[in-house]
Amino acid sequence: MEASSLIDGLSARLCGVSPLSEQDTPGLLQALAQVPDPRDPRGRIHPLPGLLAMAIAAVVSGSSRVVEIVEWAADLPDVVWDRLGATRDAFTGARRVPDDSTVSRVLTGIDADALDAAVCRWLLGRAGLAGAGRRVIAVDGKTLRGSGPAGAQVHLLAALDQAEQIVLAQIDVDGKTNEISRFVPLLDGLDLAGAIITADALHTQREHARWLVEEKKAGYVFVVKRNQPRLYRQVKALPWAKIPALDETRDRGHGRYDIRELQAVTCLGALALDFPYAVQALRIRRRRYNMATDRWSTITVYAITNLTAAQADPDELTGWLRGHWAFEVLHHIRDTTYREDASRLRTGNAPRALATLRNTAISLLRLDGVTSIAPALRRNGRDPYRSLRILGLT
Repeated sequence: MEASSLIDGLSARLCGVSPLSEQDTPGLLQALAQVPDPRDPRGRIHPLPGLLAMAIAAVVSGSSRVVEIVEWAADLPDVVWDRLGATRDAFTGARRVPDDSTVSRVLTGIDADALDAAVCRWLLGRAGLAGAGRRVIAVDGKTLRGSGPAGAQVHLLAALDQAEQIVLAQIDVDGKTNEISRFVPLLDGLDLAGAIITADALHTQREHARWLVEEKKAGYVFVVKRNQPRLYRQVKALPWAKIPALDETRDRGHGRYDIRELQAVTCLGALALDFPYAVQALRIRRRRYNMATDRWSTITVYAITNLTAAQADPDELTGWLRGHWAFEVLHHIRDTTYREDASRLRTGNAPRALATLRNTAISLLRLDGVTSIAPALRRNGRDPYRSLRILGLT
C-alpha cells in the first residue's frame, strides 16, 4: 500500500470517517439520486449523485466557481473521494477527476427544479423540521446579477426557515411572470400547517392570505406598503398615537445605534381592515443614530397578521419581522463570500444550480452551528474531512 493511502486511512479514522458500504448509502447520495441525469448515457463516466455531492462539498469548503470545484476535487484524499461516491478507473483503480467541461455540462443541463426539491427535502430531514410544530418561514426573491444582461437575469424566489436559517424551497421567476404568481408554487410542496409565513409588501396579496389560511392552515405576517394603497391608508390611519408601545429593543453595532419600538392593535369592528383574515396591525418605528454622520433617522414599517394578540405576543411579532430580514444576510453571504453577482456563468440552468449549491452549503453550515460563514469556509478548505462530516457522509 502506498504511503499516501496509509496517511489517508489514518486521517480518516482520526476524523471518524468509515469505509462506504453498499448497506450504508448516505442520505445525501440517496437524495441526489432522485435528480434526473441530463447527460447522454453513452460515455457517462461520473455518476450524477457523486458528482453533485462533490460539488456541494467543494462549495462547503469555499469554492465559488466551477474551476475551483474541480481543483478542490483533484486534491481530495482517497478516503474522502470514495465517501463522496466519486469514480475510479475499473482497471487501474486510479481516480477519475471530472474536468471543468463535465461539471459545467451537468450544471447547465440539470433539472433545476428537481435539484432544488431533492436538496431541500434532504435538508428538511436533517434539520428535523418535517412535521415540526409552529415554525416561521420567510419568503423573498433575489436576482443573480451576473447571470445575464439587464432584463434577462435569473431571478429566484425562496423560502427560508427563520430559526434554522436553512432554505426550504426555491423556484425560478422567469421573464414571463413575476414573484406574485410564483408564491403559491414555491410553498405548495411544504407542510405549512401551524407555520407562520413572513413576506415583504410585494406578497401582501389577498389571494396569498386566503390560500395560506384556508388551504395550508398557516398564519401570515405581511408588510404593508403603498402597492396596496387602500390597505396602506387604512393601516396608517389607525389611532397609533393612542396605542402604547408593547416592545422596545436597542442595538449597537457597525457604527449605528438602533431603537425599535413595536405597537400592535386589534382590528375588529370599526377598526376592521379590508384584507382577508387580518385581525392585528403592527407599527414598527426604528430610530437610527449614525455615529459617523452624527445624525438620527426614522423609518416606520407597517404590517398585518391573521394572528390574534393571544396567538402571538409582542416579542414573537418583533422577532418574526426582524427574522424576515435574515434573508438579507443570506444574500449578502452569497454576494460577498461566494461572489455570486460577480459570476458570469450564464448558460442554461448553471446560474440557478450554483445558487442552489450555495444555499445548500450555507444551510448545512447553519445546521452545524456556524454563525460566521467566511472563517468556516476557510477551515473547511484546509480540512476536507470536516466537509465530509458536515454533509453527513461519515
